[in-house]
Amino acid sequence: MASTHANLDAASVDRKTRLARLAALKRKQPESDAKESGPKEEEHSEDKSVSITSRYLSGRNYDPETRGPKLGFENAPTEGQVTLEEQAAKIAISTAEAAKEDEEVDKPIDLFKLQPKKPNWDLKRDLDAKLKILNVRTENAIARLVRERIQNAQRNAKQKTKAGDMDGEEIGIEGEALLEGMHAREREEEKERRERAEEDLS
Repeated sequence: MASTHANLDAASVDRKTRLARLAALKRKQPESDAKESGPKEEEHSEDKSVSITSRYLSGRNYDPETRGPKLGFENAPTEGQVTLEEQAAKIAISTAEAAKEDEEVDKPIDLFKLQPKKPNWDLKRDLDAKLKILNVRTENAIARLVRERIQNAQRNAKQKTKAGDMDGEEIGIEGEALLEGMHAREREEEKERRERAEEDLS
């Protein structure tokens, strides 16, 4: 804050010195115009009219080049300078961002979104690790049983066809028996899923 006060004080001192110089120039200008106006009046009648207008009109609201009122600033007076408004806007943005971050950090926990853990959650976690091994063994056993069933069906089919005419094609398990085995396995898996879901809910 001290640096901004120092900048403002320096700017006000500069402005006062510029205004003092301009006032001194305005006081000296009419005398110099009166001295020069002797022999050159006839030659520079147009210059005289311009000097008369510049003598009596301050140029604050009147533009001597266009001979009309000034409509506005050609260049913004604050161009290339950092204004207090810009600094205040930057500070406001930074404080708003900091407040938003603090609000997010200090936000209380929503108790309705939290779900309490069941008392046996740790037991289920330990059991799932052991069940992974057993599930693999179960799947392997089911696959082995299905293979044995298919092989038995093929043997039975070969024995039946030895007596009859054969084209040399191997007869495998019948389609209906294979479908029954697959459906039975799907039912078992669905039953296991339901049991797990019921355990999770309870």
